[in-house]
Formats: sequence, C-alpha cells, structure tokens
Amino acid sequence: MNRSLTSVLVFCAAFTAGILGDRLTVLRAPQYVSYHEGQWPISGEKIPDLVALTMGFSVQDELGWPAMQMGSLFQRPQANVLLVVRGVDSLDLPQSVASYPLENPVPFTLDSVANTMHALFPDNTPVVLQLAPSEERLYMVGKANTVFEDLPVTLQQIRGRLSQDGSVLTSLPLSSLSRNNEADLLFLSEVQVLHDIAALLLRHKHLAKDHSPDLFSLELAGLEEISRHYGVDSPQFTDATKILASVLQKFADDVSGIYGGNALVEVVTVKTFEAPLTRKSRSILETKEGNSGSLYNLAYNYNFEYAVIFNIVLWLMIALALAVIAIAYNLWNMDPGYDSIIYRMTNQKIRLD
Repeated sequence: MNRSLTSVLVFCAAFTAGILGDRLTVLRAPQYVSYHEGQWPISGEKIPDLVALTMGFSVQDELGWPAMQMGSLFQRPQANVLLVVRGVDSLDLPQSVASYPLENPVPFTLDSVANTMHALFPDNTPVVLQLAPSEERLYMVGKANTVFEDLPVTLQQIRGRLSQDGSVLTSLPLSSLSRNNEADLLFLSEVQVLHDIAALLLRHKHLAKDHSPDLFSLELAGLEEISRHYGVDSPQFTDATKILASVLQKFADDVSGIYGGNALVEVVTVKTFEAPLTRKSRSILETKEGNSGSLYNLAYNYNFEYAVIFNIVLWLMIALALAVIAIAYNLWNMDPGYDSIIYRMTNQKIRLD
C-alpha cells in the first residue's frame, strides 16, 4: 500500500513539474497562424528564431518545433509583441491561444530580428521598441523616436508618471500592494508602461497600416522583485500575479485590436534565467579534415537555402533543354527554299536567274 501511494505521489509530482514549469504562452495570434495542442517543449535560446519565423524571416538553423503552423507565405503578422515576465513560472491566462513548456531558459534578445527588419525595410523604418527594466532605458529606432518620445524611460520618470492624471493607480485594485514600497513601485511602474504603450499605439494607428512589420520586446522584472522582497507565499505576490495577468490580457486585446487582428502577442514566464554552462567558440587556427567532427561519419546538414537553389537550377536546366529541343526540331524541318531568309529577301529577278 505504501509502495503504491509513493508511486502515485512520484507520478503526480513529475506531472505537476512538467506542467507548472516555465512557459511560452500565445495570448493572441492571427487566423493564419495556427498552434497545435499538446505539450511541445521549446528551448529558450530558440525564441528569437521563433519570432523571426512568425514574421516570415529566414533563420540559419531549422527550428524543429511542430507546434506552430504558418499559413500563406504572403500573410504574415503586422506586429510581434514578446513579453518576458521574470519571477513566476506560469500565469493564469484563461483567454490564451496555446501554452507550451519552456526548456533551458537562458537570457535572449531580439536584436537579430530587429537587424533583419531594418535590412529588409530600409525605407519604411519599422517600429522597434525594446524595454529592458534592468538597464533602465528604452531603445527606440525609426518611427519610435517620434511616437514614443514622451514615454517615460527611467524608473524616476515612470514613478512621476504614477502621480499624474490617468495613471493606473486610480483603476487597479492594489489590495495588499503599497505605493510607498520600492518593490511595489517597480511593479506598478511596469504596469504603467504597458498602459502608456497601448495608449500611444491607439493614438497613432497609422503605424499599424504601413507596409513594414513592427517589433515590441518588453521584459518585466517587477514580479521578481516582489517575490524577492515579500516571498512567493505572501499576499502581495498573489495580488501582483492577478493584476499582471489581467493587465497582460488587456494589453494583448488592445494591441490585437489596433493591428486589426494581425498582431502576434506572446508571453514568456520564467522563474529565473539560467546562465549557459558552456560557451561555444571557434579559433581562427581551427582546421577540419573530412568528416572527422561527426561521430558516425555522417554527411553534413544541408544549408537552409538548398531547396531554393536546387529548384532554381533544376527548372532552369529543364527550360533550357526544352528550348534547345524546340530550336533543333524547327531547324531540322525547315525548307531552305521557302523558310530561308535569303529566299525572302532576294530580288525576284535574281531568284529566276
């Protein structure tokens, strides 16, 4: 009996650990981007590649994640919003599209996606907005310089915004949270930034109608500060978690409505980021002979552009072969007396002679 009870407890603990771990949750997605139900884990270092693929950009390595299925090649989200919440492994978001386990939660940035956007749309200047609260500054590029120039950047500016008219303090149920505590103010400041970003996007709807996609990357650390200051079992942490879940849900609805349903909003919840244990490096003196790097002497993986190049070469060679056959057939069956250009261009008298 005790052995059976122990087995059941171990199974429940493993099942709960697999469900309550770090998560990637899709809050809003266009109709042409579908997600399969199931516990498909994704690595944290693959998040930038996932964002790039959803926006129609190529990536160097294959993602190999079967949970997402893109629709037409000519339909891509007009905006991608990635919200990273630190300090909690999951949030109660009942209106989400899908949720998947997150493995290997290492720190990541979307700089590569932003660089690709500016390289592909140099004339349209897409909006790229990246907020890093740990660095207390906001990176603004392109049109964001004029649209979000009044957005508070430092913590001091954001706290000053909380005392102004229209702040979130007048509408949020603070409950056990205090306006005089540093940890609480950091959390409320991030909520205020989300509110102001949605308000600015609503005021400048023309950004959602241009031909270039937009990218928003926001990292929120206020919940992590509250858990460190009060503890995860405190009423402050419980109230902050409920407030953040409702704020994220409303923010996703507002952004999706502004972009006419063509915005993809994702939330990454991470209890704590793991520093990578090893760092891959390559020496300029490194040399390789044959397939010595492969354990089983397997062939190397093809480049991701192999299929495109193969199709271009294949159909071009087929077209050239058909053209050569058609030209040779017509030359073989040509009548020199009537089809020759000499016969048609020569004078009638010369032809009689």
